[in-house]
Amino acid sequence: MALYTIADLHLPLGIDKPMDIFGKAWENYVERLADNWQSSVKADDLVVLPGDFSWATYLEQSERDFDFLHRLNGRKILLKGNHDYWWTTMNKLRAFTAARGYDDIDFLHNNSFTYNGIALCGTRGWINPGWDGFTDEDRKIFDREVQRLELSLKSAEGAEEIYVFTHYPPISQSCAENEFTAMMKKYPVTRCLYGHLHAASHKNAVQGSEDGITYTLVSGDYLKFEPLMLAE
Repeated sequence: MALYTIADLHLPLGIDKPMDIFGKAWENYVERLADNWQSSVKADDLVVLPGDFSWATYLEQSERDFDFLHRLNGRKILLKGNHDYWWTTMNKLRAFTAARGYDDIDFLHNNSFTYNGIALCGTRGWINPGWDGFTDEDRKIFDREVQRLELSLKSAEGAEEIYVFTHYPPISQSCAENEFTAMMKKYPVTRCLYGHLHAASHKNAVQGSEDGITYTLVSGDYLKFEPLMLAE
């Protein structure tokens, strides 16, 4: 059983929102994703999707996107992104998947999962305090996301190793410590996988080891829509 990740699928199957207007990297991306996924991910593998799964506004609009995901190999764990407007309470999400037989799909939200001794934790995150334009309202949301991260990390007590998945990059290019990175160091986390950055913004990604944590950008267009293997 292998562990994979890929963020920012931005599936448009329930609504008409094609992504190819954002450049060649997004041409036929749904078909390319399916081909790449099925050629690498096996039935007993686990795939974590750190946000921006569907363009749907309401949960019912996302059904075709969930159907698509359900038909792909492996078990899938979804994390909320800034464009996942369909996201609702955990009870409603799990009732939605249960009613449609999506027994291979679950959600990472104030909780954690385990893969071969590795705890899989995370939260959406928010705009980084190191970014320009960070406001008092951003601070409130950011602090709430730090609390959600700690809930996730606490639920994984006793794990041999911890990976954190976020949608927003938790660290700025200056690599200055913030409450998010400090929380990951506290537990301690060894890897952080994040998305959100597209196209020209890829250059803003922090990649590699900082203070003992390895950061990796896993946006779909950055990975050329090929799920990234993290462990096997």
